[in-house]
Amino acid sequence: MAAADTLAERAAPARQDASHAAADDFAWRVLILLNLFRLALSLVLFGVYSFATDPRIVGGADPALAWRALVGLLAFGVISLVLLHTRSPGIRFQTYFQFAADLASLTVLTHASGGVDSGLAGLLVVTVGALALLVEGREAFLLAAVAALTLLAEQLFAELQGLTTVQEFVPAGVLGAVIFVITGVVQLLRKRIVATELLAEQRGVDLRNLVELNEYIIQHLRESIVVVDGEDRVRLINASACQHLGASTDVTGRELATISEALAERLRAWRADASFDRWTSAFAARDGATTIQPHFAPLGADREGGVLIFLEDTSLIEERVQQVKLAALGRLSASIAHEIRNPIGAMSHAGQLLAESTTLSPEDLRLTDIIRVNAQRVSQIVESVLTLSRRGKTRRQRLNLADWLDAFAREYTQTLDLYEGAVTVSAPDRTIEAPMDPTHLHQVVWNLCDNAVKYASAAAGAISVELSCGVLETSNRPYLEVADRGPGIPPELAEQVFEPFFTGQPGGTGLGLYISKELCERNGATLRYRPRPGGGSAFRVIFADPDRWLASEEPQ
Repeated sequence: MAAADTLAERAAPARQDASHAAADDFAWRVLILLNLFRLALSLVLFGVYSFATDPRIVGGADPALAWRALVGLLAFGVISLVLLHTRSPGIRFQTYFQFAADLASLTVLTHASGGVDSGLAGLLVVTVGALALLVEGREAFLLAAVAALTLLAEQLFAELQGLTTVQEFVPAGVLGAVIFVITGVVQLLRKRIVATELLAEQRGVDLRNLVELNEYIIQHLRESIVVVDGEDRVRLINASACQHLGASTDVTGRELATISEALAERLRAWRADASFDRWTSAFAARDGATTIQPHFAPLGADREGGVLIFLEDTSLIEERVQQVKLAALGRLSASIAHEIRNPIGAMSHAGQLLAESTTLSPEDLRLTDIIRVNAQRVSQIVESVLTLSRRGKTRRQRLNLADWLDAFAREYTQTLDLYEGAVTVSAPDRTIEAPMDPTHLHQVVWNLCDNAVKYASAAAGAISVELSCGVLETSNRPYLEVADRGPGIPPELAEQVFEPFFTGQPGGTGLGLYISKELCERNGATLRYRPRPGGGSAFRVIFADPDRWLASEEPQ
């Protein structure tokens, strides 16, 4: 509503400004055309004066005076040409200047050619009629009256000189009446033109306001929108799409591939294949923390023309799915707590008592050991599920990542009694800060390091975990990375590792990475996996932008 009110407030003055601008432009065009007519007329009359000498049509009564009148008419045309080019003085002055110049030159030329009978006075109809388009009622008829009276005065002066007779007052009066009639008709035409111009300008302003409103709506939509033409050039993109693609706002006309090669590649695949599977076309946004799912809609009859592209942030969908999963896990955890934990505890205790018997054979002791190990595994699963259901309020703090990693590495190494150098820290920039609950971050990194130790030690022959931190160049968001030199994760399983109960190691619960990802998302962060160059795995925690994080915005 605020945007609509603002546009409405600006609409009235915008219409007025547009109307004045249109009226001025129309007036200048009329003055320019009239002056071109004046220059052309003066050249034609010069030709008639020079070649039609017997009998002389122009200047028959006084050739010398006619010559001076023609020179004056041409000079007025040249002067007006300069004034119209500079548009100075204003329209009103130049209107009356041209009227006075034509009235004086043509009246003198008419007198030098023998009076009204020469027909040259009729040329004033063009001048008065054209200028009547530029002035309103009374002023227009004032010009007509001045022209008519000037013709009668010229006729009277010519009669006094003996150049004409009394009978020629009739055509002079008729010409004056014609000038008045033409002026009246032009005034009616002027009103119609002005009304049409105002209506056209009003429609134009309304259209511009509508375009501006549409632009405002598109730019402020939560949905990300990109419109490309048949040559894959960007024609429209809103701010949300620019943010996802890491592009500036001024990219209209550029090829889509120069903004996002991943999106351009999927668009080409969609154009070429009618059975294109949009659900497998997701790609990572430029900030490295968001997954984008493109949806393509042709703007024409086929896929070769313009295309409207919706960029969907899959994190919103994933969040809803995770909420459903959490709700289901919450209900499940209550049942587990009451129905499974107690029987498992009884079984584990019974197995321990049985193992203390002195009459058991080694084979029987191995069976009791199996009971103990699997009871512990089930208890661990129960505890992990209960941890998900009873996570408390998030208390984010601004943490210095380098100092935090140094302290964590010492604690982890001492707790697991690892050899020196098993866990290394790489933090070239000691000033990087990130917003996150320190308890949650501790649990996340501990889980990631445990995985690295379990999976990487057997493959590499020695434990080697590298902790590092930095800032993403594309989004200026800080990150923390846990990397190892283990066997890595097959590409087809890279996304499944974050699913609950998915595990690639016998005896694992499959909840460590899932809980870690949930904790990250509760803090506005993202946990992502990437293959480590040279072999191994790298899990990266991409934090929320610390410059945009506010304590009042933390989730409850």
